[in-house]
Amino acid sequence: MRIGPYSIEPRVVLAPMAGVTDKPFRLLCKRLGAGLAVSEMTISDPRFWNTPKSVHRMDHAGEPEPVSVQIAGTEPAQLAAAARHNVEHGAQIIDINMGCPAKKVCNAWAGSALMRDEALVGRILEAVVAAVDVPVTLKIRTGWDAAHRNAPAIARIAEAAGIQALAVHGRTRDQLYTGQAEYETIARIKAEVRIPVIANGDIDSPRKAAQVLAQTGADAVMVGRAAQGRPWIFREIAHYLATGQELPPPSLAEVRDLLLDHLRALYAFYGEERGVRIARKHLGWYARDRPENAAFRAVVNRAEDAGAQLRLTAHYFDALASGVPPELPAAA
Repeated sequence: MRIGPYSIEPRVVLAPMAGVTDKPFRLLCKRLGAGLAVSEMTISDPRFWNTPKSVHRMDHAGEPEPVSVQIAGTEPAQLAAAARHNVEHGAQIIDINMGCPAKKVCNAWAGSALMRDEALVGRILEAVVAAVDVPVTLKIRTGWDAAHRNAPAIARIAEAAGIQALAVHGRTRDQLYTGQAEYETIARIKAEVRIPVIANGDIDSPRKAAQVLAQTGADAVMVGRAAQGRPWIFREIAHYLATGQELPPPSLAEVRDLLLDHLRALYAFYGEERGVRIARKHLGWYARDRPENAAFRAVVNRAEDAGAQLRLTAHYFDALASGVPPELPAAA
């Protein structure tokens, strides 16, 4: 699959997720096989571009290309300016968010709420495409609700506006992340447009990825929640798509080493105090299918410094790898 001058290989993409797909996580997922990793969304309002949060979100130094940055907003001119600003700060692909179902985003008529106004969608896409000389992509849902599943119409508008790839989550906005994703709408979109289509929603295993590609004819798959605590899913999917065979799961020693590397990257990127706080959700995701998960989370979440967090995490996984129940102290 190509997006402008960039070949996306393997054809499995990390979905943009607010508060998750920061630079340390993107780098980890790319290292483990993601062909593309899209940043968490950056706001289009220039008043917030220089906040510490926005500065971190716009940091792409040392990130393997192509660097894809998602922008969110409602005003065509403002989104065009945001696209230019992010290109000036290292973005090589601009992705427009029309898929986020979060209430605070949709209440401002951004994210998937934009799908209710097809004329505005067209103006936004045309403005952003005209503003930058890098490829522009779009993320959408199948529609606002089951009675207004207008993603095929949005896809045609996107293609006409010059959008170079389209990611489609197989749920309407009102479904949020409940129920099951449906892929018939994605298949219809793929049959009607010539630009690359990326299928998203409930892709949580190599076999499911292959099934969705076969069912939809999509050019690639996008993985979101299934990568939380399991970033090696990208190499598993890539290997299965290439060979038809499943990779063995990573050893506990490898999981430990990946997690410790991830923690160190978080401390380096955010500073120790903030990095320790942000690491807590990742620790919970990594350990959620492991023994003593609740006890581990209760202890490690009280760790106040990086050293304690690293020691507790290493001890926990070393014990599991040795086949003995982890002895978790009463407090960090």
